[in-house]
Amino acid sequence: MSTTFDDKAYLFRRLHEQATALLMPNAWDPGSAKLIAGVGYAALATSSGAAAMVLGRKDGQLTRDEALAHARAIVDAVDVPVSADLENGFGPEPAMAADTVRLAGAIGLAGGSIEDSPAEDAPYDFNHAVERVAAAVEAARALGRPFTLTARTENYLRGKPDLDDTIRRLQAFERAGADVLFAPALPDLDAVRAVCAALSKPFSFMVGIPNKSFSVAELEAAGVKRISFATSFYRAAMRMVLAAATEVKEQGTFNYLRKP
Repeated sequence: MSTTFDDKAYLFRRLHEQATALLMPNAWDPGSAKLIAGVGYAALATSSGAAAMVLGRKDGQLTRDEALAHARAIVDAVDVPVSADLENGFGPEPAMAADTVRLAGAIGLAGGSIEDSPAEDAPYDFNHAVERVAAAVEAARALGRPFTLTARTENYLRGKPDLDDTIRRLQAFERAGADVLFAPALPDLDAVRAVCAALSKPFSFMVGIPNKSFSVAELEAAGVKRISFATSFYRAAMRMVLAAATEVKEQGTFNYLRKP
């Protein structure tokens, strides 16, 4: 049954209030979105890395228009809510983050994340990072329907493995009005527990980094309320394609056809 943008937005907000963690896989095109949603997942996300790799580029190399067009295609393909990886809002200034959120809401996204650093660079100054989140929150609130805004600190991805500063940033983003908090690449479950305990809003965990990904049960016990998968499903699919292509090229066989 087709659902409206409003339906998806309100449903997505409620999914963060359930007792169990929301499992939110990252699709990379409309076909993968339909396939994954068909398994029974209640919500999907985009992935900036997967979106870029589909076009033969590196993460962070899409323009805002390209990223939003990619997200819109996924939104239109499924009846479940979709949240977008909006990178750093596609610009350093608070107004740019706000504009990106407004555009994201206009295409039917139920939510989106804003990062506190540009691609492959150090996080923004603390005060500037908070101002950017506050501007994004204001834009989200002005949409007229829920837009679940996730504020991300990239410390552990950008060479700053400082748990105290990570918690400080997330708490400030929470005070600025973010609906969900996110800190990719936390090193262990102790760190996850510490972050969750320091927050009152839902914390989202990113699966996909070897040795820094934990089971659903472990993450729920630590206090995690949402789990996303980054590029991991896309990479798993591409590994199968590579194995099949290599088999045919090197062995001249088609045994991959027998695999489920």
